[in-house]
Amino acid sequence: MQAVDNGVLCLHAKRHPSVVTWGLTVITTIRQLWTEDHGQDVAEYAVMLAVILVIVIGTVRLIGGNANNVFSQVSNQMSAQ
Repeated sequence: MQAVDNGVLCLHAKRHPSVVTWGLTVITTIRQLWTEDHGQDVAEYAVMLAVILVIVIGTVRLIGGNANNVFSQVSNQMSAQ
């Protein structure tokens, strides 16, 4: 005996209806997850945030030491006058 439901060929559907129902539930869930795009927004924001953090941390490390030297020189010149 064969039964076809939603394009899925189910053998022995009368003997094991719970297995067939479970299989169709899994297939339906996978199709819904495949077409759903709400989770992509969160992933895109997370990647964007990670890139921005890497740029900011790199900039602070690169300029941080030079900025400290500039402020020290200005402070020394102001105290010398």
